[in-house]
Amino acid sequence: MKSLFIHAAEDIRLDETPVPTPQEGEVLLRVRYVGICGSDIHYYFHGRNGENIIREPFTPGHELSALVESDPSGEWVQGTPVTVHPARYGEPIAAITERPQLFPGGDYLGSAAAFPHRQGAAAEYVLVDKDMLRALPQGLSLRDAALAEPFGVALHALAIADGSLGDDALVLGAGPVGLLVVAALIARGVKHVAVGDVQRSALDRATALGAHKTFLIGTDEVPSTRYPVVFECSAAPASLTQAVASAARAGIVVQVGMLADAPITVNLASLVSKEVSLRGSFRFSTEIDEAIDLLSQNPQIAQVITHISPPEQAAETFAVARDSAASGKVLLEF
Repeated sequence: MKSLFIHAAEDIRLDETPVPTPQEGEVLLRVRYVGICGSDIHYYFHGRNGENIIREPFTPGHELSALVESDPSGEWVQGTPVTVHPARYGEPIAAITERPQLFPGGDYLGSAAAFPHRQGAAAEYVLVDKDMLRALPQGLSLRDAALAEPFGVALHALAIADGSLGDDALVLGAGPVGLLVVAALIARGVKHVAVGDVQRSALDRATALGAHKTFLIGTDEVPSTRYPVVFECSAAPASLTQAVASAARAGIVVQVGMLADAPITVNLASLVSKEVSLRGSFRFSTEIDEAIDLLSQNPQIAQVITHISPPEQAAETFAVARDSAASGKVLLEF
């Protein structure tokens, strides 16, 4: 079979590898679509994602849809369309049993955090644990189902806001995850969703999803002390400064974008004077199941997908995915 491997920064190859054989508790999937995530982009262009460094040929990809190819138990019928919850959880911590994504020692498809790496899904076939499978409802295409994982990330960010969603929310950063946060807010019935970004094309995509107000950062003035909940999705330090400035008194800022593993310069003065809560949001737990249902019920969400390319064009495709002016969510089609 053909598998994509990142060998080093900006060195990605389509290599031949044996088709794996599923063991007890495993299912072999025939991969159809794989989304390119921000972490995948970092692995390709930098050879690392934060503190996770590529130390062996590495297959990226944790956003996927597929068809069941083989299940030794016979529970899953060949040809069943599925998506995958990509996490294997670590050692439970009693105080946070409802947040298994924070347990230490787990792993994630397409992650170089451990060594040997947890190889990802950017291949013709992939093995996954049976409990990771999620069957697709009738009417949800394999193409659109590749959004289930990142949409689960967006829904978890709303959960981190802890029931504080009212009629107003601001999303800063209209890349793929920011757009899916916009879609999640609208699906949840938030009446006024504002979006800020440095790219007009990204704001146009947010408007097409239903955003009510947009701000071109650097040109338009973004209101301060206005929004009860702000979702920072760009991971730019200046955007975090804006998020705190735009949060209402006693408001909440949810940090969705993965911040750099390095000191950054952020002005947090009003975090104290306004008693703003700054909360991190990491992956998700069960939200992928709601994501599948909402994608099925709201097919317009899938317009965040702007490009689909074959794996033979992986290098060019990663370059497109990196360019937020040119693309929303980018998929590889196997």
